[in-house]
This record gives sequence, C-alpha cells and structure tokens, in this order.
Amino acid sequence: MDWGTELWDQYDIIEKHTQSGLELVEKYVKFVKERTEIEQNYAKQLRNLSKKYNPKRSGKDEPECRLSSYQSFVDILNEMNDYAGQRELIAENMMMNICIDLTKYLQELKQERKTYLLDAKKAQQSLESTYKQLDSSKKRFEREWREAERAAQYAEKTDQDINATKADVEKAKQQAHMRAHVAEECKNDYAAQLQKYNKEKNQFYFSDMPLIFNKLQDLDERRVRKVAQGYILFSDTEKHVMPIIGKCLEGITKAGTNVDEKNDSLIVIEQNKSGFERPGDVEFEDYSQGINRASSDSSLGTPKGPMDLLGKNRNKNFWLFSKKSKKFTPDRIMPTVTEDFAHLPPEQRRKRLQQKLEDICKELQKEVDQSEALGKMKDVYEKNPQMGDPASLAPQINQTSQNIERLRGELNKLGLLRQEFEGTHCAIKVIHSTTMELTIFSALMELTQMRALLIPPRPSTLSLMMTLKMRN
Repeated sequence: MDWGTELWDQYDIIEKHTQSGLELVEKYVKFVKERTEIEQNYAKQLRNLSKKYNPKRSGKDEPECRLSSYQSFVDILNEMNDYAGQRELIAENMMMNICIDLTKYLQELKQERKTYLLDAKKAQQSLESTYKQLDSSKKRFEREWREAERAAQYAEKTDQDINATKADVEKAKQQAHMRAHVAEECKNDYAAQLQKYNKEKNQFYFSDMPLIFNKLQDLDERRVRKVAQGYILFSDTEKHVMPIIGKCLEGITKAGTNVDEKNDSLIVIEQNKSGFERPGDVEFEDYSQGINRASSDSSLGTPKGPMDLLGKNRNKNFWLFSKKSKKFTPDRIMPTVTEDFAHLPPEQRRKRLQQKLEDICKELQKEVDQSEALGKMKDVYEKNPQMGDPASLAPQINQTSQNIERLRGELNKLGLLRQEFEGTHCAIKVIHSTTMELTIFSALMELTQMRALLIPPRPSTLSLMMTLKMRN
C-alpha cells in the first residue's frame, strides 16, 4: 500500500506528518546532545575527584605510600580516571555518530521534502491555470452563443417585417450568420479547453500527485529507518566501551583484594621500629646510708632512657605517651637532621645507613661501568684515529675517575659509621637495663628522703629500707 493510492486526497495530512517526523529527528538530536553534555560533565567531575584525592608528587615518598591499603586506593583513583576517559569516549562517539550524522541527514531530508512540496504546488498551480482557461472559454462560448441566438431572432423578425427593406433583411441575416460562426468557434475552443483540462486533471490525480506522495512516503520511511539506527547507536555506543569499563571495575575489585593487612603491619614495624630496649625496674635508693643526690647523679652518668640516646630530654623521665600541647616550646623542636642519621632511633638509623650504602654501591658500579666503556672507546680511537680523537675523551674520563674516588670515599665513610654504630648499639643494649634500674632507684631514694624530712621514719621502716639496700 502506498500513499499515492490510499491517501490521494490527503495532501495536508501528508505535509503535516512529514514535518512532524523531521521535528522528531531534531528532538532526538537535541536529546543526544544533552546526554553527551551530561557524560562530559560526569567525566570531568570524575577526573577532578581522582585528581583531588590523588597524592601529590611531593607526598609519594611518605611512609604510608608503601602500605597496600594506600597503594590500592591510588589504584582505585587511577581506575576511576580511566573510567572517566571511557565516559568521555561515549560522549564523543555519540556526538560524531548520532548528532552530527543525523543533523546532516536531516538537512538533506528537509531539502528533498521542500523540492517535492514545490513540485506538488507547481502541479496544482498548473491545473488551476488550465481550469481558469477552461472557465474563460466556457463563459465566452456562453456569451457568444446568446449573441448568435439574438442575431438569429432579429434576422427572422426582420424577414417577417413587411416594412423592412430587402437590404435590411440581408444585413440582419449576415449579422446572424457571423454571430453563429463566432459562437461555433467559441464552442470548439471551449471543447478543446475542456479536453485539455480533463487530461491535465487526470495527469494530476492519477500520475503527478501519486508520484509525489510516493516520494514523500519513501522519504519518510528512510527518515524512520535512519532515526531507528540512531536509537540503536545510542545503546551500541555504550556497549562498545562496556568491556573496558568492566576492566576498570575489575581493577577496582582487584585493588581491594590486593590489600594485605598483615604485610601493612610489618611495614609499619619496619618503618617505625626504634630498636630501644624497654625500661627496666626502678631500684630503691636508701638515703639513710649517706647517699646524697649529687653523688647519686654523678655516679649514674649513663643515659637514662631512649630519649637520652637521641640527645634531648636528658632531665626528664621517658613516657610511652607524649603529652600533646599546642604551645610551642624548645622541647618541641625537631632534632637536627645529620648526614650520619644520628637523629634517628637505632633501628631506623641502621636501615637508612644500609640503604645509603646500597645506593652508593649502585652509583659506584654505574661509574665503574662507564669508566670501562670510556677506556674501551679510547682504545678503539687510538687504533682507528679516523673514528675519533682519543684526547676528546679525557675530560669525561677525568670526571668519571673523580666520581669514583668520591663515591669510594663516601662508601668508606659510611662503612666506618656503620661499624661504629653496630658496636655502640650492642654496648647500649647491654647496659640499658642496668642504667634504667639505677635511674629509677635514684628517683625513689630522693622521694624517700623528702618524706623523712616531714615524718620521722619508724624503726620498722628503717629496717625495711636497710634490708632492701642490702639485697640490691
């Protein structure tokens, strides 16, 4: 079934329907454009979110960066950044394959529809013009025929009039004959115009307009088919990137499964273990036996705790939990960083020394390899002067030799520092428990002496103090 046969008299309906179809295409293109804007804004927000929570370059050396939970979070941020890239790709493909393509196709359809409607209007105008000619010839024939009838009646009346002369009768007959001839010509012209109009009318209703309607039907069907392809592309565009999006989501899942809480605990131990021994018990100091504070302090000139080994807080007891205070005091000043890492606890100092030794060894090996390569190149130049001047390598060779000597000096220096540290650390471990006990004993003796000034001790108390002193 076609429009030219079934809708031959529904020109206005066909015109309105085709216009509505083109408006639907425009509406769909606008819809997809707004969807692409949403995708682009979504991708932009995801990228900004990933950038906001991604660690800065300066923070990548922080101790937390080695933790698996931290690394997994960074992996998640990277996967989200890749996911944002896929959303941008969806927006780009929708814009290229749907919006731009449909917009171009829509312009072609509009121009084609305009041409068909102009052809229909021309055919209608041509038929109307022919009808006007037919109507004009018909009215002329009617007018001339009436004039011929009046002329014939006048000639007959004149012929019957006894008072009319022969010349008057002859003149009336000639006039009637002329009018009849003109009327006959108008009749023939009217017949010809009527035949022409009927022919054009049949051509208009059975050929021209059905052909135009069928072309409009084909245009509308092609428009429907094209917009249907746009509907499918709307889904396929996202389906094409789904495998990559799935990989991004799998990467996020993998980042979660890669978190190892036990390994993170080991890393925390490795990064923060001080190597100090726990403080020993406090010993009793019997001031009744003549021990005074000055002699006690002078006899116990060894470090009193881990903080003494760091060179600060020598007159304070060591507490596990530090008191937080917003007030700035000299005690809150961080220790000065030194090249031999003496500001660090023993365990951390040992690791840093070992790490620096390994780094210098790698750098030294690199310089040695470069020196050997320069030596080989110099031998080649000496054997084949056309390949190069051996003297041109002298600055590089000298610089490499200086670097090797410098690195060897640093390596020896670090080796001595490490040997010194290992010996000192072992000695500290041996005396640490005894030192702590003596320190605590001195503090107790001072407290007991202060109490003795206020309340005289009873004999049982003095006996107990003497017994403890003898046991110690």
